[in-house]
Amino acid sequence: MPCDVSRVSFFFFLLLWCLVPGSLADDPYVLFDWTVSYLTGYPLGVKQKVIGINGQFPGPILNVTTNWNVIVNVKNELDEPLLLTWNGVQHRKNSWQDGVLGTNCPIPAGWNWTYQFQVKDQIGSFFYFASLNFQRAAGGYGGIIINNREVIPLPFAVPDGDITLLISDWYTKSHKELREHVEKGDNIGGPDGILINGFGPYRYDEALVQEGITYQIINVEPGKTYRLRVHNVGISTSLNFRIQNHNLLLVETEGSYTVQQNYANMDIHVGQSYSFLVTMDQNASSDYYIVASPRYVNSSAWTKAAGVAILHYSNSQGPASGILPDPPNDQDPYFSMNQARSIRWNVSAGAARPNPQGSFRYGDITVTDVYVILNRPPELINGKWRTTLNGISYLPPPTPLKLAQQYNISGVYKLDFPNRPMNRPPKVDTSLINGTFKGFMEIIFQNNDTTVQSYHMDGYAFFVVGMDFGVWTENSRGTYNKWDGVARCTIQVFPGAWTAILVSLDNAGIWNLRAENLDSWYLGQEVYMSVVNPEMDTSEVSLPDNAIYCGLLSSLQKDQAQRFKFSSAPTLQTLSRTVLTLAATLYASLIR
Repeated sequence: MPCDVSRVSFFFFLLLWCLVPGSLADDPYVLFDWTVSYLTGYPLGVKQKVIGINGQFPGPILNVTTNWNVIVNVKNELDEPLLLTWNGVQHRKNSWQDGVLGTNCPIPAGWNWTYQFQVKDQIGSFFYFASLNFQRAAGGYGGIIINNREVIPLPFAVPDGDITLLISDWYTKSHKELREHVEKGDNIGGPDGILINGFGPYRYDEALVQEGITYQIINVEPGKTYRLRVHNVGISTSLNFRIQNHNLLLVETEGSYTVQQNYANMDIHVGQSYSFLVTMDQNASSDYYIVASPRYVNSSAWTKAAGVAILHYSNSQGPASGILPDPPNDQDPYFSMNQARSIRWNVSAGAARPNPQGSFRYGDITVTDVYVILNRPPELINGKWRTTLNGISYLPPPTPLKLAQQYNISGVYKLDFPNRPMNRPPKVDTSLINGTFKGFMEIIFQNNDTTVQSYHMDGYAFFVVGMDFGVWTENSRGTYNKWDGVARCTIQVFPGAWTAILVSLDNAGIWNLRAENLDSWYLGQEVYMSVVNPEMDTSEVSLPDNAIYCGLLSSLQKDQAQRFKFSSAPTLQTLSRTVLTLAATLYASLIR
């Protein structure tokens, strides 16, 4: 029977009315219904297929508040499998919702799957993206805002507005062409341009930017202060972000409030997110440039590829003109590292809870495990181009790790990832880090590549305690910041340098530790960490009742019509459980 849109719309209106914030005593539920599909776009003036959500590129902003329960029903209308991952959302004891191959079977083309998770004890700026098959190179991403609860004050005056900016390198080749190049060992080269919120550059130079490209305009009021959440959602390029004649007051990064410092510009590496307060304190004699340009490329390339949006005051007297504000000097390798070192945790601010962020004194905790992780550039292993961490290139098994653990299937993975680089030939394997629940792990990333690499850890925020050029040694610990190193989830490692992090393993599950640079990740530069609570297995959220099965468990898969329902949620109040059950039943009957 065809879907009766009016009945679906009415019922979802009723459902959302029941679930809007304030309708429940605490921890509200919010529901989103997303369709992921190809759209036709012209970001750089060339016709392309991009990946959009609900007809939008980039996708909608997921705007929620600390402790809310989030339900996102995702329909996959691509021509290949899909997973969405929530970069930086910690999914407390619920790695089932992580949206990566180690924990989830992909959503087949034409199917839907419903994510359900709680943004437990988190605040801040994050983003989501399509995690499989190089799809992020075509889009499938959007911003995430986790607001403070009303009882937790911001450590700054409430801004007059909140603006999300998604900056990314962009190629006119499709994501399928790009992944084929990577598989062949080809360098994907510099980007064809830089996008800001999916738009190409303003035509600041007729010789460099072709006519007819649509660009982003940010409308503001003079004298007001706005919070700009800036995310590098690109695939391989570090970007320098700046606004002509305006200071960037850094206040937050990836869920941690920072010591407030002004910057003229900020290097934002692949996968990183920052919040700035920007005050509209200029005379508006003209509009102003917002610029995102590639780092660590020759000077002619950055002008060709620069992303340019327009900051438009309501009383502006004319369009922006002239040259773009200068980027930092690429010949100074210490500029970006010193800038990164200057970012510190605001230990006196409250965040998701009233107590100061610095009440967790990470510098006083005894380290229980140490991992030195060395990356290498692509190399041939068994006739195929692969990247490695400690000589191992991760091979995703047909049965996701988390499902194999749930069903006690042996032989899918091994808990033997080496804690130091091994003096042996590189190999392809499914080797996991065996994390100790409630242990305190030190991880040192050593970058043996020639480009900046970013690393992200799902399920956790870690403390960035040190970085320097050269090779890390035991003596390097003497330079660590053990008081106000910022807590975040994505960190850069400069070429020929190291970065050290500390992480408290209090979140049970199987969690992905990966290169955010898509070419490195796609060829195997990732590892999973198993963190098992030996005392209370019920501490983890149980297998969702809408789980998709694949690999050795394919026989357990139900057909799509039987499967469609929201994940079970034992913490639902009676009213909301009833409403959700009715919603799932009715919606499933209507879409068949």
